[in-house]
Amino acid sequence: MNAGETIPVTVLGGSLGAGKTTLLNHLLTNAGDRDIAVLVNDMGSVNVDAELVAEESDLAVGGGVTELSNGCICCELQDDLETAVVRLARERSFGHLVVEASGVSEPGPVARLFVTSRAAARYDVAGLATVVDSRLFADTFGGGDPDRTVAEEGDGSVRPLSDLLVEQVESADLVVLNKRDLVSDAELGAVRDAVEALRPGATAVETDHGDVDVDLLLSDCHDPDAPVGWRAALEGETAHDDGDEGDRGRDERADADRDDYGHGHTHHDDHDHDETPHAEATYGVTSFVYRRRAPLDPDGAAAVLGDLPDSVVRAKGSLWVAGAEDVHYTYSQAGPSAYVAAAGPWVASRPEFEQDTYRRNHPDFDWHDDHGDRRTELVFIGREMDEDALAAALDAHLLDPGTSADAGDFPTDPGEEIALAEPTRERESVPTAGAVPEGRR
Repeated sequence: MNAGETIPVTVLGGSLGAGKTTLLNHLLTNAGDRDIAVLVNDMGSVNVDAELVAEESDLAVGGGVTELSNGCICCELQDDLETAVVRLARERSFGHLVVEASGVSEPGPVARLFVTSRAAARYDVAGLATVVDSRLFADTFGGGDPDRTVAEEGDGSVRPLSDLLVEQVESADLVVLNKRDLVSDAELGAVRDAVEALRPGATAVETDHGDVDVDLLLSDCHDPDAPVGWRAALEGETAHDDGDEGDRGRDERADADRDDYGHGHTHHDDHDHDETPHAEATYGVTSFVYRRRAPLDPDGAAAVLGDLPDSVVRAKGSLWVAGAEDVHYTYSQAGPSAYVAAAGPWVASRPEFEQDTYRRNHPDFDWHDDHGDRRTELVFIGREMDEDALAAALDAHLLDPGTSADAGDFPTDPGEEIALAEPTRERESVPTAGAVPEGRR
């Protein structure tokens, strides 16, 4: 690398057992004339082919640097990541860095380190790649019986596996559908199209044993502005509703379709069905937006949103909850897990001068004359969903604005969250970092 040039970085994510180690071995074995540095969480799990190992270096970056005979280096992360990558760039010469995210992390936060920290002076993010266990993904979101429902690292940190799988896909530029041989063609098609719905525009490739084209894996494919599926659906719905009329026009059209609670329902029923996407036409993967200008009864909202049908793969958005009408709640669901978090006050709950300032700085801000920005706005992504039934279930728990209610367990302090649904944790089904040899596939 010449002085002043930045080093491209590829961040590799995927749940434990998805096949990241096998892919890394493939990458190092087929590096060709590339000088690649690979930063891993556990050197012992990589099992680099013996003929590639040249020597143990004395110039350790936090310890554990192995030089390979083909010019690549493999490093075990023993420092904090920022310190490790800065020292690595200072003490070693290489042309591309690949960083393995832990099995319970998304690639996105790891990639941000190379943009927001002192590492940004030496590195440039080339791409975020996620390895998906196709069998596990199909079972988790296709009504099957997954072999595990939670993800646990060696340090004991645990999170719902469904939540992890979705967020790893949503942050990816490249999705590697690994273990293709363990699913049928129909299952693989459903997985591929669910991935497309969760992360529109991401490149998806299929493989049996992490055998991915090295040029593709290391390509400059990162798009920091690419929307995830739920946000793309929400923005597309808003654009569809607005037309040339803007927010005021949308509210007036909603007035024309109000029920007794004073809210309107907008969804995809009036879209041009001649333009049905491939995913919807083939596997029934669709999305729709539920938008209401009325608060939800806390108990009713928790009951519905904590027990969504299996057809819903992903749901996310904002909640207006009666009894805590000053609090903007966010809702996030992935498969069998669902959470509500207090995000802070609605803009409409702030002092008037703050409201005016915010609205002047955000001229396109969605604002209702009576309710301000308070609303329930949820995006649902899934396969063969009954949109009308979902909307009716939520509508049954709408209340008039200002109705007295007890918010119950809904948190009010910003950052606090409650679980509406969590997968059952079965001890024998939880792999730990030291218990599963990921390099099997």
